[in-house]
Amino acid sequence: MPRDPLPVGPPVAGWRPRPRPPRSAMIGRWCRVEPLAPERHAADLFAACAEDPGGRMWTYVPYGPFADEAAYRAWMADYCLGDDPLFHAIVDAESGRALGVAALMRIDPKNGVIEVGNIAYAPALQRSRAATEAMALMMARVFDALGYRRYEWKCDALNAASRAAAERLGFRFEGIFRQAIVYKGRNRDTAWYAVIDRDWPALREGFNRWLAPENFDERGRQRRSLAAFR
Repeated sequence: MPRDPLPVGPPVAGWRPRPRPPRSAMIGRWCRVEPLAPERHAADLFAACAEDPGGRMWTYVPYGPFADEAAYRAWMADYCLGDDPLFHAIVDAESGRALGVAALMRIDPKNGVIEVGNIAYAPALQRSRAATEAMALMMARVFDALGYRRYEWKCDALNAASRAAAERLGFRFEGIFRQAIVYKGRNRDTAWYAVIDRDWPALREGFNRWLAPENFDERGRQRRSLAAFR
C-alpha cells in the first residue's frame, strides 16, 4: 500500500532572493541611522561612550572598551567598514551627535533572513525615543523596503537588558543555544529572538503610534508604553 505523504512546509509563492541592504541613511523624526563612517562618527561616538565610565555598556558585546579614540578608530577601520556586518551610526536628530551603533549582519538574501546585532548605545541614547526609532527604522528597511521574511536578535542569555529590549520591540523568544560562542574569554549561551514578516504590520503600527509627538509630554516622557499600542 502507498504510504501517506510526509508533512512539508507551506509553499512560498513567487519567492525570489532578496536584495542586500543598501548603504544609505534611514531618516526618522528623532534620529538618523546612517552607514558608519569613522571620519564622521568616531569622535562623537567615543565621547558619548566615555560618559559610561564604568564600562557597563561593553559587557555583552564582543568589542570594547577602548583606551582612547585612536584605538576606537582602529577597531572601526578593522571591523566596521565591510558589507556584513553592515554597521550604522545612530545620530540624534536634535543634537546631530552620533550616540550609538547597530549592524545588519548574517545577511542571507537567498532565504530572506537578517540579524540585527553589534548594538552599542551610549548612555545618552539608552531608553530614548531615538533608540526605539532606530530599531523601528532598521526593521522597516528589512521588511518594507527589502522584503525579507525574518529578522533576528541574538544576545547573551545573561544579558537581561538586551532580552527585555528584544521583547519590548516585539521580537519573540525562540530558545537558548547552549555554549554557542566564546567571547572575551568566557562562555556565551545565546538567547534567540525573531520577528517574521507576518508579525511586522502590527509592530509597525505600534511603533508609529508610540513615536508620534503627542505620545510624549513636554519633558519627553511617554504617555503610553510601546506595548500598550500593540
